[in-house]
Amino acid sequence: MSTIIETIEQEQQKSDVTEFKVGDGVRVHTRVREGDKERIQIFAGIVIGRKGRGINETFTVRRISYGEGVERVFPIHSPRIAKVDVDKPGRARRAKLNYLRDRKGKEATAVRE
Repeated sequence: MSTIIETIEQEQQKSDVTEFKVGDGVRVHTRVREGDKERIQIFAGIVIGRKGRGINETFTVRRISYGEGVERVFPIHSPRIAKVDVDKPGRARRAKLNYLRDRKGKEATAVRE
């Protein structure tokens, strides 16, 4: 039974996944469908966490928009994600950057510890 599930998961996984890590500044290009049209929308921010493995792997991106913190969780192998660009590599010393949620202004985008 598990071999059937594994083969289906292998078919669903993307082969051209961009390498990035927690703390990197990324731009996530998502496909948005509006009626019968489709366009690309960009969500730029800092990766504050990754979780899961295989087909269930997700990552959380946080940005400050009009003074409010906005977080979005993206599945890595989703067909809705066109590509992920790494803007600036970060240097994080922990797996989850939850402490960025308490910070305001410019220090909310600084990953240095």
